[in-house]
Amino acid sequence: MTDKPQVPARPAEETASESPEAAAIAAYLEAHPDFFVDHEELLTTLRIPHRRGDTVSLVERQMAILRDRNIEMRHRLSQLMDVARDNDRLFEKTRRLILALMDAASLEDVVMCVEDSLRQEFQVPFVSLILLGDNAMPVGRWATHAEAQVAIGGLLSEDKSVSGSLREHELDFLFGEEQRKQIGSTAVVAISHQGIHGILAIASRDPQHYKSSVGTLFLSYIAEVMGRVLPRVNNPLRSVR
Repeated sequence: MTDKPQVPARPAEETASESPEAAAIAAYLEAHPDFFVDHEELLTTLRIPHRRGDTVSLVERQMAILRDRNIEMRHRLSQLMDVARDNDRLFEKTRRLILALMDAASLEDVVMCVEDSLRQEFQVPFVSLILLGDNAMPVGRWATHAEAQVAIGGLLSEDKSVSGSLREHELDFLFGEEQRKQIGSTAVVAISHQGIHGILAIASRDPQHYKSSVGTLFLSYIAEVMGRVLPRVNNPLRSVR
């Protein structure tokens, strides 16, 4: 049985200036000199000067670099975890919407399902679903191809979703003049599949929310599913062009 190494007592003036918490920690470490043997991970977060005159030892410099890298990696890991959680929530909301669209039995079911889900589940303040056809639809908003081509022709020609800022006449067509005044950024995707045409747009008051570089994969996915569901619930949507 070996004796524990003796720790020299600290000067009285040194202990007198310490807070009660610091004194308690110091006393604990003095009584348990092997503490860091079982808690080596704490060593990377400690700042232990190792100076000789005005110089800083290489060991201290290396420890400082490792400590900074450790903090940076933890920060990056935390960000990745946040993104993963956000993606999981987005996937679950999208899954529920897709299943509801598959169960829809009428055009009214489809329109209500999409608009309600985007507003309530996805918490989108501005939603616009416009179906395009030569005959007025019994539910929802609709417009002729000619009207849409004049107002938002550039958006209809895109093969993927578009996000960012739109021009005033485009916003007027999609959301109306009153809502247009409140919109800062928008994401838009065309619905086009085997003669079915429409447009789905969402918007935010925040000008930075839907940046031009922001991917809107889930919105394109919803539009693709709608393009396949709509022919089943309403044949007049088909274009005669």
